[in-house]
Amino acid sequence: MKKVLLAMLAVGVLTACNSNKQTTDNDMVQKLELTQEWDKVFPLSEKVNHQKVTFETQYGLTLAADLYTPKDAEGKLAAIAVSGPFGATKEQSSGLYAMRMAERGFVTLAFDPSYTGESSGEPRRTASPDINTEDFMAAVDYLSKQDNVDAEKIGIIGICGWGGIALNAAAADTRIKATIASTMYDMTRVAGNGYYDSEDKEESRHAAREAISKQRLTDAKAMAGGVIDPLPDDAPQFVKDYYDYYKTERGYHSRSGNSNDGWRVIGTQAYANSRFLYYINEIRSAVMVMHGEKAHSRYFGEAAYKYMVEGKAEGYNVVGKPNPVPENKQLLIIPGASHCDLYDGGYTELVGKGEPKNMIPWDKLEEFFKANLK
Repeated sequence: MKKVLLAMLAVGVLTACNSNKQTTDNDMVQKLELTQEWDKVFPLSEKVNHQKVTFETQYGLTLAADLYTPKDAEGKLAAIAVSGPFGATKEQSSGLYAMRMAERGFVTLAFDPSYTGESSGEPRRTASPDINTEDFMAAVDYLSKQDNVDAEKIGIIGICGWGGIALNAAAADTRIKATIASTMYDMTRVAGNGYYDSEDKEESRHAAREAISKQRLTDAKAMAGGVIDPLPDDAPQFVKDYYDYYKTERGYHSRSGNSNDGWRVIGTQAYANSRFLYYINEIRSAVMVMHGEKAHSRYFGEAAYKYMVEGKAEGYNVVGKPNPVPENKQLLIIPGASHCDLYDGGYTELVGKGEPKNMIPWDKLEEFFKANLK
């Protein structure tokens, strides 16, 4: 009788645990009210189908995304997840990249990261190296489960700050078979060292830590970091380029932090104390680092590529082993291109006027993915 009672108790405990787990998993799924109208900064291509979708991350957040599929496609296709720039939304550059790659035969997913755009998460416009890396991996989860996707043929594209995050995701997740980091920032490096490592000293970091620590108690909800407006006459060229993309009809979007009031002041505190690219020298899958010749951010991409292949580079305080598979890594420098030219291809005049400069080499992106997602 005692054994029967113990068995019944065990079953009861197991049932309760399973019931609690089911409730917890269901609670993770948050229903989002997504805008169904086409509100991108680019027109919808007639060559693709478009659908608004959502998916969940392992942190219990629900992400909003645009799913693009080539019209009349049959069978299981290779797929690509896209995000970035840091502070932007899927209605801007990442959506354009996704749509263009769908035109070329891929199933693509452009998503809003956690805490931004139409995705869930409070407080708004905050960031985490772990959570943002998980965003990419959760996108791979979603694509892997689609009936029209070959789960063995999934790649990612990270733009600007999400270029560095894409490399981190590729280092962590072997399901990612090919990665493009376009016009990339290493957000951990710039957050901790300043531009061009000009603040790479303990005194500067301590002062920054003191300021942000006080900010948490004075006004933790304060926002900063949107593109400066009005634009000063003496602004550096790259700031003028940001303004021309984010603050004008060329790329402005109402849900974009960069187009409006930016990010939570304390929102990148964790990035400043992290260095998340120190294992990219162990990425065995294919990687392309793509940068503009004239981009102020070019040094991030060149250093990341060098460290990824050789295990050492300027700006990296550790020395690792050379990459075991260097032959599928490439650095592509686009002649004459600025940082923002690789957001949408660039234009010969301000505010997206004049002739398109077509700085994004779509043929090379297609060639790279088709060669490595096979």
